[in-house]
Amino acid sequence: MNQNNIEEPKDEFELGKVIVFDKPLKWTSFDIVNKVRYLLRSYRGLKKIKVGHAGTLDPLATGVLIVCTGKKTKEILSYQEHTKEYVATIRLGAVTPSYDLETQIIPQSDASHITEKDVVDCLKTFLGEQLQYPPVYSAKKIDGKPAFLLAHKGRGDEVKMRAQQIEIFDLELLEFDDMNKEFKVRVGCSKGTYIRSLAHDFGQRIGTGAYLAGLCRTKIGEILLKNAVTIENFEKMLAESQK
Repeated sequence: MNQNNIEEPKDEFELGKVIVFDKPLKWTSFDIVNKVRYLLRSYRGLKKIKVGHAGTLDPLATGVLIVCTGKKTKEILSYQEHTKEYVATIRLGAVTPSYDLETQIIPQSDASHITEKDVVDCLKTFLGEQLQYPPVYSAKKIDGKPAFLLAHKGRGDEVKMRAQQIEIFDLELLEFDDMNKEFKVRVGCSKGTYIRSLAHDFGQRIGTGAYLAGLCRTKIGEILLKNAVTIENFEKMLAESQK
């Protein structure tokens, strides 16, 4: 014990661990945090362990989610400052209120005339620093409350989102599906960038409407998806450590 009779943490997760998860589809970021906390209580007996994530990932997105435990939770803000990389699937010819598949699809303009070259040329116009409006269906606070709460109550039209300064420094077309008029693009961007907003804005600019049909975060700073663990493997690791 130290001079204040406070017992020093002994478990490695209390001392602090940074765990890189591959977040599964339909899990919220807080679902992962709560699951980690539950597992640490169950397998390690840590009743008051600090656990937090370093950057929200939407439920309909997969990929890199950084979770910090114990004393490492003090580093969460530093991870949030890092640049991000995503692989996004964007579908043309329709929009949704949430800019992704969370809400109903509303057909817009016919996209049959859009070519791969059209997509590449339009993507180029999004490179660089710019102002971007977050989706109404987001956790951005409006008068102290998350905007999505108003949106889900059908009051989305009342919400006035504030533009955010962001930077998109890399856009690479990976695939173009001419039959279904959707494409995959690798996006390198600053913190605070909403890929859902990018998809929506792309649709407005190219003239057909568009929404985000799929999203995977592949990188945060130098932390890569290939080095991430699943929540199932994390639980197996904890179980093995108790044998």
